[in-house]
Amino acid sequence: MTTAVDRFRTAVNTRDLSALDDLFTEDIRFYSPVTFTPFEGRPMVLGLFGVLLRTFEDFRYVGEFAGTAQTGVDGAEAPSAVLLFRTTVNGKEIHGIDMVHLAEDGRIKEFTVMVRPQSAVHALGEAVLAGLVADGLVPTE
Repeated sequence: MTTAVDRFRTAVNTRDLSALDDLFTEDIRFYSPVTFTPFEGRPMVLGLFGVLLRTFEDFRYVGEFAGTAQTGVDGAEAPSAVLLFRTTVNGKEIHGIDMVHLAEDGRIKEFTVMVRPQSAVHALGEAVLAGLVADGLVPTE
């Protein structure tokens, strides 16, 4: 059986933003490594993924772990997956993980990204902010 996580990986690998739309709950939360406050709601998270798919160079998933974990949204145990990835942003190699938590209906309700090293976090934050501002998703400061 193909899960939302499988379909998500395929959409990211093929850079198919439209395929992500039905994989997210309306109230999805996306926890970024560069902001404290999560991105909330399907329109904002889809916009963020549009920026990410343009920003990442040579993005690839290199591993996956599946199980259950407590979510930040409601503290409930939920089916979850950890996806290991490698990519480059503005010449900085990034090692990271995507932590994905599923809702009861099987769609993605919470998404957390962690990356290393610190210099890559900084490069990623600058590139993503520029993309969000360019797309009108966040105001210029």
